[in-house]
Amino acid sequence: MRGVLAARTAYDAEDRSAWPVLSHTPLQDGYDRAKLSRYGDEHWDLTPAVFRPNARRCHCIVKFDTLPDPALATMMRAYLYARLNVHLPGWAPPLPPASLRQAFNHIRPFFGFVLEELSNLHLPALNQVLLNRYAKVVTASKSRQPAVNALLLKPIWHLYHYRDHLPGGGLRFEPWPGHSSASVAGYSSRRDENRTARIPESILAPLLSWSLKYVQVFSTDIFAARAEYSALADRADRLARNDLHRDKDDLQALRISRVKRWLAARGREGRGVPGWTQPMNKATRDNIKDDPVNWHLINLVAGVIVTETPSGHLRLRKSARDLVARHIATYGIERGGLDTRVSLNPDTNRPWRAGFDHLGVKREERMLQTAAYILCAYLTGMRDCEVQAMRPGCLDITRSEDGLIDRYRVRSTAYKWKRAEGVPADWITIEPVAEAIRVLEHLSKDACAFHGVDTLWPVLDIRRAGKPHVSAEIVRAINAFRDHVNAELVGKDRTNAIPTIHDGTPFKITTRQFRRTLAWHIANRPFGTIAGMIQYKHASVAAFEGYAGSSHSGFQQQMEQERRFGQVDDILEYFDAHEIGDAFGGPAAHRLKTTLKEASQQLEPLPARIADRGRLRTMLSDLARTLHIGILADCFFDPATALCVKAAADQTKPQTALCQPTKCPNACIRARHLPAWQKAEEEVSTLLKEKRLSAAQRTSLKAERTRIRYVVEQVSTE
Repeated sequence: MRGVLAARTAYDAEDRSAWPVLSHTPLQDGYDRAKLSRYGDEHWDLTPAVFRPNARRCHCIVKFDTLPDPALATMMRAYLYARLNVHLPGWAPPLPPASLRQAFNHIRPFFGFVLEELSNLHLPALNQVLLNRYAKVVTASKSRQPAVNALLLKPIWHLYHYRDHLPGGGLRFEPWPGHSSASVAGYSSRRDENRTARIPESILAPLLSWSLKYVQVFSTDIFAARAEYSALADRADRLARNDLHRDKDDLQALRISRVKRWLAARGREGRGVPGWTQPMNKATRDNIKDDPVNWHLINLVAGVIVTETPSGHLRLRKSARDLVARHIATYGIERGGLDTRVSLNPDTNRPWRAGFDHLGVKREERMLQTAAYILCAYLTGMRDCEVQAMRPGCLDITRSEDGLIDRYRVRSTAYKWKRAEGVPADWITIEPVAEAIRVLEHLSKDACAFHGVDTLWPVLDIRRAGKPHVSAEIVRAINAFRDHVNAELVGKDRTNAIPTIHDGTPFKITTRQFRRTLAWHIANRPFGTIAGMIQYKHASVAAFEGYAGSSHSGFQQQMEQERRFGQVDDILEYFDAHEIGDAFGGPAAHRLKTTLKEASQQLEPLPARIADRGRLRTMLSDLARTLHIGILADCFFDPATALCVKAAADQTKPQTALCQPTKCPNACIRARHLPAWQKAEEEVSTLLKEKRLSAAQRTSLKAERTRIRYVVEQVSTE
């Protein structure tokens, strides 16, 4: 024991101020390890070792001078250094640099509690009684979830395991032996349960619809307006340089004459004075008394660069104001003012927005970037860090021998459960993502050149950008996109608005929701509304292998997890439908109703049935594992009796294309399948009107129509 204490004393006495904080972590290209943060620095900046483009810079920096007590700063330095650089096999790997700030925030409340209780941070003096008091304080909070409380308690175990690397020897006893931080916090969760909310279909459908329109239709207008405005700005710069040596009076007359010729040309086309498309400086859009005139555009036409010569602003000149007022009296005010024509919204056959001004161009560029992100995040199954690691040139198109497109491949980097710098990964996706990437490459080119970065996700407004990459701002941008669409683009009937409320509460869209929602739709609704809208063109879960493909991101496992969850949800919906007397048809109907009736009897009386959904999930789990949702029928798959696998190579899962729903003993037909059957009946009836049919063809079609009508009648009258 004396030897151990002596070693710790020597360790405590060692001068660590010059130690590099990042001793072994890989660095991004272009950084010299010798110039990075040192142990004794007031600020540790670990951004050189953070490879994820979506990481916020503030999460990679710790400022020790913000801590109120020197002893707290000393202990915090030792703790974070150990977490970053010490690997304890069987307990914890070194802390990823991007998680530094999180570790700081999790341990700080405990250190503050100890200081308040003991007036010092001598960890060997702690006991279990004090730890219990802290746990009681943490778990008593009504504002935090149990999972967050577990994160606040977890560092106490670190103080024990890293004791040889902390001043004074750290915590000398194991806290709460045999218990985890989750159990102490009263938090439990099945490891395979995904608690990330799915985006409801009522929100996802219009969100995807507007995103597709932005990328496929609106982007042409936005790029044209940007090109027009850039040309105007370049012309104004040339005029301003040429005017530098002109006499002041002559210059003013020349500027007025330029505006006069420009307004005259607009007048010949019946166009008014340009006005802002949104309120400016608290002015309303349509009230001329608040002067919504776009003087910025008028100044550019005149060759006035207001930021360089504020006194040249034409609004300060009575002659210019009178000229503009006369034009307004004859032709009024035109929203926007740029010449770029606005395309028609394909859903309404009306212009999708009012005209463009330069602020409108900037705003729509941000919306276009966000729309492209939504498509990339949802239609690839990539995590946010993987989407934001995409670079120009990441799209690869494979073509078949006849020159047709075979598949679209996106190259990026996977980070989760990988080394800090990530590993290259591929995602197979569909055409809308390819279109989004092409739009992003054009949209991001100038901003990337300005920032000196190589990404598809730069901050587009280079004049106001405090950082080069959108990173975590994308969450705010997605919800701002929804608000912008609802406020500016949605028609008066609001039928195509993107809902902001779900189940009576505001619904915030986050980046994590896209991946889980896609996995759920692929696994459980490959024929649903969303699948049809984005044209998956796949018929089963297996056909979506491209979304997992050779990717290292684990999407295949997540799809399988969502399929299991979805099967249980679907079988519970079957149970509820049976309880209220909904009709079941098809060969499997009798077997299914018998099973559901037995489950219902075991859950009597009614209150137990309502309260014990967990027990019901367990009772029906075996049946749920066989359930596969389909267009014409649902399949309760049993390979021993399934007709579709008789001649199939793979007999482990339903072969949807070979389904015989009126004959197979695994098929169950419900009311929600009726539209597909009714449409089939209409198609057969249309074919029977053809006079050139042979007798055999007509007999076959009549038999098919009889079969279809029997199905419709059976389900409708059950």
